[in-house]
Amino acid sequence: MQMSRWMARLCAAGVLGVVALGAGAGAAEPPSNKQVSSFFRAVQMDDASTVRKMVGTVVNANELNPLGGEPALVLAIREGSSAVVQDLLAHPGTDLERKAVNGNTALMMAAFKRDGDTVRALLAKGAKVNQPGWTALHYAAASGDAAIAQLLIEHGAQVSALSPRTSGAVTPLMMAAREGQDAIVRLLLAKGANPALKNTEGFTAAQLAKQGGHDKLAALLSGR
Repeated sequence: MQMSRWMARLCAAGVLGVVALGAGAGAAEPPSNKQVSSFFRAVQMDDASTVRKMVGTVVNANELNPLGGEPALVLAIREGSSAVVQDLLAHPGTDLERKAVNGNTALMMAAFKRDGDTVRALLAKGAKVNQPGWTALHYAAASGDAAIAQLLIEHGAQVSALSPRTSGAVTPLMMAAREGQDAIVRLLLAKGANPALKNTEGFTAAQLAKQGGHDKLAALLSGR
């Protein structure tokens, strides 16, 4: 199936990208390129034992992967490395808000990957639901996970949050409408999302649903 332009925009915005990591307390001296490579390979392979041995002693928990620009936690969530995710969440030095170079946070990536367990764990540890620009709710709306969207809203997610103007100034409702995510659209409307808002091209959620071939959603959004 061809990727829609909205999903492509998410990818361009960083949904599939990697993050740069900052230096910090833990390692006595900067790790070598080989050590950094070994660390991120272990993250991708869900090698929790190696990650536990290296994080905080050889490599900082928030180191950025030089090959993609993602911190270890974001990368682990993207790759489905569940054991490493648990270890990183338990590590006191892990910054939940550490962003990839494309702006992705751990919560945004978990929402996009429809990883409800990780979303709940991040929220329980105080991960931020709202931020300027793209939010976790945008990603949940695009991926179509109503349960995660509901959870984010319960934790204060702004239902009419706007993406950056350079990305169209779209709302979660527009994302869900364009992708034909019926359950998400109904949820967002029930929670007060504004269907009259327009993106930078002048389109409402109803018009975007129509463009995507989702006529019933278009009618719902236009009040017909």
